[in-house]
Amino acid sequence: MPVRGSSTLLRRTANNVRRLREDLLLTKAELARKAGVSALTVTRVERGAECRVDTKRKIILALGLQPTDRERVFGNLATYRTEATALAGRKRS
Repeated sequence: MPVRGSSTLLRRTANNVRRLREDLLLTKAELARKAGVSALTVTRVERGAECRVDTKRKIILALGLQPTDRERVFGNLATYRTEATALAGRKRS
């Protein structure tokens, strides 16, 4: 779902980062430190902002998972695109 940023249009997608982090009883700061990213990055990712593949990999590993678990953490992008397209079509009708 597009969200207006300061000068760009940011795409948002649902993910399980927050749920998995909380299941491990980690704060955003702790996950950020383990992943080698900023706490602001973790906040943005949890809100569904897009991020680089490298950032996704770092977060997955910091959660104690393997890169093959990416769909468990970040979902299936094709599914989200299909759902977003369907929702956009319904809103126009």
